[in-house]
Amino acid sequence: MVFLPRSQGHRLVSHATIDALVAYYEKLDRESLGEMGRYYAAECYFKDPFNEVRTLPEIQAIFERMYRHLADPRFRVTERIEEGKSGVLVWDFDFRMRAWQPATARRIHGVTLLKFDAAGKVNYHRDYWDAAEELYEKLPLIGPLMRGLRRYVR
Repeated sequence: MVFLPRSQGHRLVSHATIDALVAYYEKLDRESLGEMGRYYAAECYFKDPFNEVRTLPEIQAIFERMYRHLADPRFRVTERIEEGKSGVLVWDFDFRMRAWQPATARRIHGVTLLKFDAAGKVNYHRDYWDAAEELYEKLPLIGPLMRGLRRYVR
């Protein structure tokens, strides 16, 4: 492992900071979206396979859309790493789609890279998960095509 010098002006992320953020995400619901500002800076870069935004209100809008389109969405953090001013969360996201097969439970496995500002708030949130494997392959119209493509490239 290579250790780089810690940058000036940034607070090292503490276990308590990560604990609070994990607890927030594991209890997240539509009503608690307004509390996101306790954990996220007003100017915060957020990227996942479908979105790329740069402010807290835009991040909250992404989660608001999630609650409109998904039933019973829940995050469960299974691993975490803290180093310097950064953190990594490994998670499972369980949900059901409201519009398509609403009785079918689904799960996405992913990883989030977080960076924290001097105040200890998230100013960088990057989600990594395989949209093809975790979502597209399970859809009725494009699923067979995606699975066939996967077999072809193997």
